[in-house]
Amino acid sequence: METSLSDLHIQELTTAVELLENPSIAAKITNVIGMPIEKAIDYLPDNWQENISKITEKSLTKATEAAIWSLDDLVTDKPSNLLHKFGVAVTGGVGGFFGLAGLAVELPLSTTIMLRSIADIARSQGESLSDYGTKLACMEVFALGGESKSDDDAESGYFIVRAAMANSISEATQFVATKKISEEGAPALVRFIVNVASRFNILVTEKAAAQAIPALGAVGGGIINTLFMDHFQDVAKGHFIIRKLERLYGPELIKTWYLSILDLRNED
Repeated sequence: METSLSDLHIQELTTAVELLENPSIAAKITNVIGMPIEKAIDYLPDNWQENISKITEKSLTKATEAAIWSLDDLVTDKPSNLLHKFGVAVTGGVGGFFGLAGLAVELPLSTTIMLRSIADIARSQGESLSDYGTKLACMEVFALGGESKSDDDAESGYFIVRAAMANSISEATQFVATKKISEEGAPALVRFIVNVASRFNILVTEKAAAQAIPALGAVGGGIINTLFMDHFQDVAKGHFIIRKLERLYGPELIKTWYLSILDLRNED
């Protein structure tokens, strides 16, 4: 096993750090809508927080079905980032036209399109989509793209989330390798989806709040969805760069280098 990274891989790792440690999607949405996302959340009806949680979990379940059974169909050599952004812009525009009521229809479609884009990016970093671990790593991106109150500022939130997800991913990988996703009694896969949903739900709530602002409408919904896709494409690229380098050098060395680069970045 190598003990030092090549110059090319140091550059790639630096890119991954920049992508994974960028401002949150809430900050990006705030810049677009012109108000703090916390204030935008006030536009959500009282009962919508619970509804969003249900919609989020349903959307991830639908996307997981796509992750397990259809990701092998991708044949492109390079990620089709612009095409996928256009796709979610269209679904976001439709969802924005119908307001919050459209979220239940729009989010499953947008989440599946985002998953296809994430898988596209995974392929470009040498991942095999026939591998169930890769399929679930694509789903993991939806958890890595968010924040939680348990994240520790003393270390990279990226590695904290991965560590928190590790057991559920391992259990779910073993399950889907031998059973059908629709089979009754799939606790390992259910736990995985719930873990991802608990983090993805934070971002979905912020997205829904922004789209709930009066007069934002279809155009605003399309813009918010484009930001959403751009955010997860960045997270996916950073995540699969890390996984590629871990295959070459081992997880511990890559984590050490990652944190060193992050420290230097924070000092600037």
